[in-house]
Amino acid sequence: MATQIKTIGVNGIEGYIIDVQVKLINGLSVMNIVGLGDAAVKEARDRIESAFEHLNFKFPKKKIVINLSPSDIKKSGTSFDLPMLIGLLIESAVLNDVGIKIKEFIFIGEIGLTGELQHTRGILPMLIHAKNIGIKNIVLPLKSLEEAKLVKGLNLYAFTQIEDVVNWLEKRQYHRPIVSVEAHHLKIQNTLDFKDVKGQDIILEFVAIAAAGNHNMLLIGPPGCGKSMIAKRMQTILPPMTEQEKLESMAIHSVSGALDKANVIGQRPFRAPHYNASTSAIIGGGATALPGEISLAHNGVLFLDEFPEFARQTLEALRQPLEDQKVTISRVKQSNTYPAHFILIAAMNPCPCGYYGHTSCSCTPYEIKKYRNRISGPIFDRIDIQKFLSPIDMWEAKSMSNTITSENLATKVARARELQTKRFKEHSIHTNSQMEPYHIDKYCQLNSESDQLIKAAFERYAFSARVYNSILKVARTCADLRNSKSIEKEDVILALMARDLDKAKS
Repeated sequence: MATQIKTIGVNGIEGYIIDVQVKLINGLSVMNIVGLGDAAVKEARDRIESAFEHLNFKFPKKKIVINLSPSDIKKSGTSFDLPMLIGLLIESAVLNDVGIKIKEFIFIGEIGLTGELQHTRGILPMLIHAKNIGIKNIVLPLKSLEEAKLVKGLNLYAFTQIEDVVNWLEKRQYHRPIVSVEAHHLKIQNTLDFKDVKGQDIILEFVAIAAAGNHNMLLIGPPGCGKSMIAKRMQTILPPMTEQEKLESMAIHSVSGALDKANVIGQRPFRAPHYNASTSAIIGGGATALPGEISLAHNGVLFLDEFPEFARQTLEALRQPLEDQKVTISRVKQSNTYPAHFILIAAMNPCPCGYYGHTSCSCTPYEIKKYRNRISGPIFDRIDIQKFLSPIDMWEAKSMSNTITSENLATKVARARELQTKRFKEHSIHTNSQMEPYHIDKYCQLNSESDQLIKAAFERYAFSARVYNSILKVARTCADLRNSKSIEKEDVILALMARDLDKAKS
């Protein structure tokens, strides 16, 4: 009968139980690892043999078969080293008197050639799944302990060396488990504040709208007018993440190996990839279909500076995630779906040189049109707010005193988000930007005056049907910021004012 040790694999950001089945059979002294493991999994053969020598144990002189069940799911990574080693130690009778009920434990960890247990990616979604299926005892590397403690209610047995694990299993060494408790997400002192943004008070009104309704935003202006300053401060006015949002974001960062202090304390993600980044880096991909920047920005902000400079293929690949708020990365043997619900803040110059309208600008109308056409119409349609920023006189700005602070804006945004939470409590959405036609028909009713205003705008600017829905969503958010149940004419006017670039094209 084969020895079975439980571990956990990760598919996307979802964990699943894997039974590591180890069997010794008569035959040549070889080790076969089956169950659709990748190269990293199969390389465990050498790490396990090295571990036997490190422990001064005799390696079995039989054919070793290790099956990772279920065998029809592609498996990757090095976290299976420890369960395979423990299974082989028990199967080969090196460990005779195991002092625990092995079926009640999950084993996770990579083994180094010096016997040290190494941290592996995806610890957080693994432990979330273990908790969900009722397994509380986890054996893992000490280096993974801080991440593991983010999931409360587990008994964590953290070890540094494999000999410590063996001594504990043989009852020659007592090891006290660490019981994980609810993580305290400490606040950090954020030095960024919208009070530093001077001379752009009108734009900040639309920034509040974008944050309140989770609307995508495009900022168009000359160099130095404050586009990047505004984008980097968007985090400061977004409401705190819920516990569910924190776990989702941390799970994505854990799978990608990018979990850091900002994730642990529950700060909303802010991602700002360079325009030279590949499509796979932005959308996700690689041999194991890892999450990209749009998923790492889940529940936060994705800032794309110099928007037209991104590759056309990359920008077009944003269409589906912006619409569906998730992305599916498919490879030959693997397909992972990652959430991608973020606020897109894009920034661009009004022309190739950046100084459109200034005497120093020598760009021709054709060059300006060609530059702006690098972004396709379908992408523009998916950006609810598009605003031109005016240049700022440095000497005037130095004497300005800005009364609009992040604290003021955050209060307004939080109040509007509360209204949306109550409105959509019976639906599967949370913010106005997520509304489908059904929700728009129900919650975005217009009076006759507002309806005539939108009709006149459509006749003049030839907006698309998607833009019509976008205007209604933004108008609904404007009403929420006023704490109004109904959409009034002033809300529609603000929503129409949010389409600067669309109007400029016409």
